[in-house]
Amino acid sequence: MSYEGYSISVHFACSAIKAAQRSGLDEQALLQEAGIGQRLLDNAQMRMTSLQFSRLMLALWRVGDDEFMGLAPSRSRHGVFALMARQVIGCRRLASVYYRMARFYNLVNDSLRLELAADGGQTAFVMRLADPEHDPEHLLREVFMLLWHRFASWLVGQRIGLREVHFDYPQPANHAEYRLMFPCPARFSMPDCRLVLDPQCLDMPVVQTPATLREHLRRAPLEWFTRPSYQAAFTRSVSDLFQYDGAFRDLGIEAAAAALHITERTLRRRLALEGARFQALKDGLRRDLAIHYLSQAGLPISEIAQRLGFSEPSAFTRAFRQWTGDSPRAYREAARA
Repeated sequence: MSYEGYSISVHFACSAIKAAQRSGLDEQALLQEAGIGQRLLDNAQMRMTSLQFSRLMLALWRVGDDEFMGLAPSRSRHGVFALMARQVIGCRRLASVYYRMARFYNLVNDSLRLELAADGGQTAFVMRLADPEHDPEHLLREVFMLLWHRFASWLVGQRIGLREVHFDYPQPANHAEYRLMFPCPARFSMPDCRLVLDPQCLDMPVVQTPATLREHLRRAPLEWFTRPSYQAAFTRSVSDLFQYDGAFRDLGIEAAAAALHITERTLRRRLALEGARFQALKDGLRRDLAIHYLSQAGLPISEIAQRLGFSEPSAFTRAFRQWTGDSPRAYREAARA
């Protein structure tokens, strides 16, 4: 892929800025460091790049010296997650990774409890906050549940299968975003937060090394907030078909099925089994590429429309307005304001 990841709802940036305000940090300085315009946060439909959000999170962790972002009774100093990562890189199997993650955080911080639990025929990595009231926007739980899955998946070199992901708060307004975050159904108002694992995943071998970990941490947190390349098989294949040499290819489902040497009906069925739809994949990729291109100041909107396969700029403008509620030009201005 020729650009850094996919787009992310500005909801998460708004939650991060609220956390910064509660901690007494300069939110405007954080937004400036991330390259996010204040006006972008005023429209809940807007999206930002993975790079923008990762820069915001890194600035928040670094300036506040707290990877818990002030959303827990006691802070977790910036660098603690990296220290944990260096502790688990020597594990041989995924089960050991989760055991050691839990032991590490349970020793160094009382703000959360982690556990690899097996009960009722279910194996899960469980997180409980000591005081959930410190996390009113759920950002701490959203971010760390994502990290427990994505960092561990990176360690074993493939997506860890999840049956469900549980959260101990009511379904939020941005619940549709969870389908982009986790490869499984999300359940809310549950007793705790947990990744319900496919049991066979626990035997997955760790394939990363101290050398690859150093490079991974150098790129963090972008690696964690970019949708991973190990998507489900047909979702990944279709996504790849839409891109060629960094450009978008405007394929219909019939052409995509032919390229994959299967019938259109089979492709629809396989995607449905992975929780995906052809048109939604196409629209989502177009939207994310559009947001990426609009972040590049020297790229005319007419050229962006052409790159995305639109017959004319006005067609691109109509589509972008449907995706975000605003025009490409207004989005570009808001992102820099």
